[in-house]
Amino acid sequence: MEGGVVLLDFWPSMFGMRVRIALAEKEIKYEYIEQDLRNKSDLLLQMNPVHKKIPVLVHNGKPICESLVQVQYIDEVWKNQAPLLPADPYKRATARFWADFVDKKMYDSGSRVWKTKGEEQEAAKKEFIGNLKLLEGELGDNLYFGGDGFGYVDVALVPFYCWFYAYEQCGNFSIEAECPKLIAWAKRCMQKESVAKSLADPEKVYGFLLQLKKAYGIE
Repeated sequence: MEGGVVLLDFWPSMFGMRVRIALAEKEIKYEYIEQDLRNKSDLLLQMNPVHKKIPVLVHNGKPICESLVQVQYIDEVWKNQAPLLPADPYKRATARFWADFVDKKMYDSGSRVWKTKGEEQEAAKKEFIGNLKLLEGELGDNLYFGGDGFGYVDVALVPFYCWFYAYEQCGNFSIEAECPKLIAWAKRCMQKESVAKSLADPEKVYGFLLQLKKAYGIE
């Protein structure tokens, strides 16, 4: 079953990191092919002709697109190793709800923190922290979002942790001061090898973000 697993990805992508974590949790060997998003490869365009985006998971020559779909696919195909989604239908639905919340809220509000200035940036920071506080409330006093075990929502959210430093530098604020339980959870996740080896270095991400700001003409 492990034959022919390929990941088309870009190193700072929090969406690609989700898939890397899931593959590491399942101990699946795969070929990693770094993509240049300014000059998209024929392989990427062939494997994801609809969105033309990374990450793309290719299994036995067949492409699976969209990171949360990929994580669910990995969990279903390699179901006997380190399950990510809970077995209970209600808990499963709840996990999917919060992963969808991360998808719809975190990237956009985080992007606005570094793309804007002044009052617009203050509003973006308020929204970003507000989203994190909702997630922190869902986490409660649990070790992980699924309870005692690392799971689907953790995989969906934890890649954003390596972007927090960049957001803080651009927005001049402290996420830990606002959401200490969430940062404690992220540090707990980082103790897992699957997470630690999949997430990019925060300072390297910040350097990449500075390049992006320059490219967008944001100073």
